[in-house]
Amino acid sequence: MLSLTEAAAAIRAGETTSEALTRACLDRIERLNPRLNAFIAADAEGALAQARAADAAQANGGALGPLHGVPLAHKDMFYRAGSETTCGSRIRQGWIADTSATALQRLDAAGAVTLGRLGMSEFAVGPLGINAHFGAVRNPWNTERVSGGSSSGPGAAVAAGLCFAALGSDTGASIRVPAAACGIVGLKPTYGLISRAGAMPLSHSLDVVGPLARTVADVALLTSILAGPDEADPASLSSPPGLIRPTPGPLPQGLRIGVPVSYFTDTLDPEMAALLAECHQKLATLGCTMVPVALPVFEAAAQIYGVILGGEAASIHGAWLRERPGDYGPLVRGRLLAGLQIPAADYVTALRTRAGLLRRLNTEVFANVDIIAAPVWSRPPPRIADVEAEDTIQAAATVSGVLRATLPANVLGLPALAVPVGLTSVGVPAGVQFIGRLWSDPLLLALGHAYETRYGTPGLNL
Repeated sequence: MLSLTEAAAAIRAGETTSEALTRACLDRIERLNPRLNAFIAADAEGALAQARAADAAQANGGALGPLHGVPLAHKDMFYRAGSETTCGSRIRQGWIADTSATALQRLDAAGAVTLGRLGMSEFAVGPLGINAHFGAVRNPWNTERVSGGSSSGPGAAVAAGLCFAALGSDTGASIRVPAAACGIVGLKPTYGLISRAGAMPLSHSLDVVGPLARTVADVALLTSILAGPDEADPASLSSPPGLIRPTPGPLPQGLRIGVPVSYFTDTLDPEMAALLAECHQKLATLGCTMVPVALPVFEAAAQIYGVILGGEAASIHGAWLRERPGDYGPLVRGRLLAGLQIPAADYVTALRTRAGLLRRLNTEVFANVDIIAAPVWSRPPPRIADVEAEDTIQAAATVSGVLRATLPANVLGLPALAVPVGLTSVGVPAGVQFIGRLWSDPLLLALGHAYETRYGTPGLNL
């Protein structure tokens, strides 16, 4: 399968057409989506019309954007004017947006074709991709297993070649967990790097938007298109000049890689620990210096995550929880209702605690290391049947176990790049996340690209 950057180059060189690539994706969607449930809705007619228009513009000598004619698809939480956006929920079924997300507008301006809307956990609540209304998205490597969530459709669709890349969101896990489970690359960017305007909110101080794709180079290209301030999102920030480039930069020599000796390793099962150790060994062969690092700051961040998420999500869902509680899936309803019980004083205290943790980061962590190489999953992704059979208490424990490795980066606003590092014994991939200081997104991409170039990625043939 072509990568996104290869597909864009092939169209530009006249080696293929947008219509040919779009038809190939639509054929795969028709053949594979009944098994995977990755798409909530594919728009074959609309996508082909966009593709033909892209080919006509190229034939007439029109200006070509960096994604000219390349077929993408997106998590069903990015609003497009005049189109339905369900957010994976019963409550939003039939809801038509009157504005388009800034991220979609930027991809449109770059020339991308949109194939349709991808599945997700209900209201982006939950890291497994289980959905009481639309059904679970299945992992293309092993369809008995979860694909990860909440960007479950993007993870499965990109891995299975149903599209060349996808937009996701990450409030505590939702880009990195599906990327790792499906053997692709996903970037949770620095908070404020990419506008969230026109994307469904869950937690205003934790939410980020980011890309999922097959290669680090693809993710770098997409990030360069998506990044930048936006007046429509007050949290979007002006990044340092020249921060994001369309291709990964060279890997600096002597990079110090943090090897966690606490927090991430506390619940790591032996198989995932072995894959992480192998990754650390490979990083050393790239010229990196491996430095043991304790992470009490991450432990402290984890302790306040639930208060911040719960309080902010409850402020968004309060009215629906009171008026339409039965329209939520049971687990999602329970998690959101818990947020209504959080005292305002606890929420404010959590925000103050976070400010202190941010001050400690540079002295306790990033004074000694440049990047932390940590696991994404503590154990291989579970079977869908096992998760769906869990009672509420068991399900909550499973969710907490999955979130543990990923949520500190959201609390602290740090960028984290998930890259595949091998296959587990249950036949699905494992991933490692490279976590860096604020605005170190290009450094993470450089490391991911160097690792991928040297050691490759697992390939899926369907």
